[in-house]
Amino acid sequence: MWLMLIVPIVLIVWAVAVFNRLVGLRNQTTNGWRQIDVQLKRRHDLIPNLVSTVKGVMEFERDTLTQVVEARARATTATGPADAAVKEGVLTQALGKLFALAESYPQLHANENVRALQEELASTENKIGFARQFYNDIATSYNTAQQTFPANLVASSFGFKPAELFEVAEAADRDVPAVDLSMKK
Repeated sequence: MWLMLIVPIVLIVWAVAVFNRLVGLRNQTTNGWRQIDVQLKRRHDLIPNLVSTVKGVMEFERDTLTQVVEARARATTATGPADAAVKEGVLTQALGKLFALAESYPQLHANENVRALQEELASTENKIGFARQFYNDIATSYNTAQQTFPANLVASSFGFKPAELFEVAEAADRDVPAVDLSMKK
C-alpha cells in the first residue's frame, strides 16, 4: 500500500522538477534573445548616424546608401532568430559594401565621426556575435532538455516548443575568405 502512495508522489515531484527546469531554460532562452535584440537595436540606431555622416561626401554612391537604409528598415521588422538572421545578414552585406566604398574616399577615411561610428559598429557586431553564441548555447540546452527521454513526456504534455537557433543564412557567408600574405605588388 505504501508503494502505491510513494510511486505517484515520486512521479509528481519528478514531473514538477522537470517542468521547472524547462521553464528556467525557456526563460534563459528568452533572455538570450532579448540580449541580442538590445544589441541589434543599438546597431540599428547607429546606422542612420553613419549614413548621414557619409551622405554628403558619397554623393555618387546613393544606391549603396539606399541599400543600407532599406536593409536596416527590413532588419528592424525581424520576427525571431531565423528571420533576424536572414535580414541582419543582408544588412551586414550592405554595411560591408558601404565600408568598402568609404575606404576610397580620403575625406571619409580621415573623418573622426566616421571612424568613431565604424568603431562603434564593429564593437556592436562583436557584442551581437557573443550574444548570438550565448543564445544558441542556451537554446540548444533548452531544446535538448525537451527532447530527451523521459523529460520529453513532460515537455510535450505542457506544450513546450523548441527554440529557433541562429544559423548562417547566406551560403556566401560560409565561404572561407581568401587571405594573400605574399606581399606582392
